[in-house]
Amino acid sequence: MDTLALEAKATGQEKKSSAPRPRPKPPKKAKRIVYFEVEIVDAKTKEKLLLLDKVEPTSTILDIKALFHKSNPQWYPARQSLRLDPKGKCLKDEDVLQTLPVGTTASFYFSDMGAQIAWGTVFLSECYGPLLIYLMFYFRLPFIYAPKYDFSSSKHWVVHLACMCHSFHYVKRILETLFIHRISHGTMPLRNIFKNCSYYWCFAAWMAYYINHPLYTPPYYGQQQVKTALIIFLFCQVGNFSINITLRNLKCPGSKVKKIPHPTKNPFTWIFALVSCPNYTYEVRLSSKECWGRGWASQ
Repeated sequence: MDTLALEAKATGQEKKSSAPRPRPKPPKKAKRIVYFEVEIVDAKTKEKLLLLDKVEPTSTILDIKALFHKSNPQWYPARQSLRLDPKGKCLKDEDVLQTLPVGTTASFYFSDMGAQIAWGTVFLSECYGPLLIYLMFYFRLPFIYAPKYDFSSSKHWVVHLACMCHSFHYVKRILETLFIHRISHGTMPLRNIFKNCSYYWCFAAWMAYYINHPLYTPPYYGQQQVKTALIIFLFCQVGNFSINITLRNLKCPGSKVKKIPHPTKNPFTWIFALVSCPNYTYEVRLSSKECWGRGWASQ
């Protein structure tokens, strides 16, 4: 019996060894990449500015702007505007070439957006101006009031309180710009900075002129009016800061994705249920209560 079992086992092994091995699968053919030909045309003159050959389909508009910048150094990417139609909508930097409604030969219309400036610089300019302008009136620098009042100080304590509140507000905004705000858009046209800053700078000068005027008179209702306005001022400052923190947490660093904000456990954010931009709601309340609390008047 043992002999028969051994012979059967040996026969089975011979059959296994003689069985044909499976053929290896043929290697997969590499996918053929269809490259794009990109033509950049001046939107006004229709002059051909650049022809890019063999552009990868996964290239973004920002990549195309970078290639265009190499041939035309005077137009850096932030200054360029590319469109599919001369009067169409400007394409986003993150748009991918193969997802656009174009064929393998794509034509983009170029427009020069002018010199650009970083939004962070704009925000800082908007804040530094009012801060310095107000202090110029507070210290009564020459050529602002009558010469006999140069570098004099007000006798009313509410004037000094107003200076502290105003300075605190803009120092807070500067720190928020540096450490809290996450700005979606990188730049804006340089020519717009004068329009953006004129409101803040002129309003600060107009307000500071009357509050720090030598003939200033205290608020009509006295300390009660000032203390009430101060409480509301601090309340709005905390509310504005809470909203800025909430908006910051909606964005990841470097992301341009916009999410809809909602109220959180912080009571100052519950106003999201009523308005879409409560940070500006608190700002408006700050300005109105600041004026009401100081109650400036000149004789």
